[in-house]
Amino acid sequence: MKFGIIGGSGLYEIEGLTDIENTKISTPFGEPSDEYVSGRLEGKEVVFLPRHGRGHKYLPSEINYRANIWGMKSLGVTHLIAVSAVGSLKKKIEPGDIVLPDQFIDRTKDRPSTFFGNGLVAHLQFGNPTCNHLSSAIAEITRSIGITCHESGTYVCMEGPMFSTRAESEMYRSFGASVIGMTNLQEAKLAREAELCFSTIALATDYDCWHESEEEVTVDAILEVMRKNVENTKNILKNLVGKFQPKTPVCQDQNSLQGAILTSLDLIPVQVKEDLNIIIGRYL
Repeated sequence: MKFGIIGGSGLYEIEGLTDIENTKISTPFGEPSDEYVSGRLEGKEVVFLPRHGRGHKYLPSEINYRANIWGMKSLGVTHLIAVSAVGSLKKKIEPGDIVLPDQFIDRTKDRPSTFFGNGLVAHLQFGNPTCNHLSSAIAEITRSIGITCHESGTYVCMEGPMFSTRAESEMYRSFGASVIGMTNLQEAKLAREAELCFSTIALATDYDCWHESEEEVTVDAILEVMRKNVENTKNILKNLVGKFQPKTPVCQDQNSLQGAILTSLDLIPVQVKEDLNIIIGRYL
């Protein structure tokens, strides 16, 4: 078992790592957001990557999600946690709360969100996009340290970088959605294709713009709440990595490609086989 952590706005490093090694990876899909930081946390192997790059260089639409996940897989990651700032779409989810989404709605445009194509067809189940075992462990730890945690919810993934109009925000609320963000949908899809157990830690920073008693979202307001959330998040991750026990038998998410590849193996282009060997190799 090896944890991968993708840090979002405000989380650019993991404190407490020892035996640190920075690794620059080139992938068949281009360059990841930054170097991967590998080390040990609470005696366990951990790999960290800031999704926007150090210094927050990339818009949500500019992030190379495929390269980021491919790199995590190539480094032996088995369990992936994505930390993300989100806007709340429900009154009960207050700024500063943590949400563990178990569903997603895709409102992005033209973002690559699959490793497949170019002569290789695969269709995977995605009805339950997060790992229940991993999310339950995060929820238990979050509650134990006194942080408000909502154990389920729907994450609307919008294109950005501009925040919602009031009409859009009200539309998403009418869907029954819980939070809105700009990054996690592609990470969830690609993690499933890479057979990684995946969970999102969504940090509510504001009420989006639907809440009439609240001012419209500003970057300064979001960052202020994020600063308060970052220490809580680091505490959660430290406890999770130290205490989490992998599911036995192997979680079904780690076998998600079984029966999903439809292309005859002898027809898959050689280059595609080479590019995706770390993902599909055991099925060839």
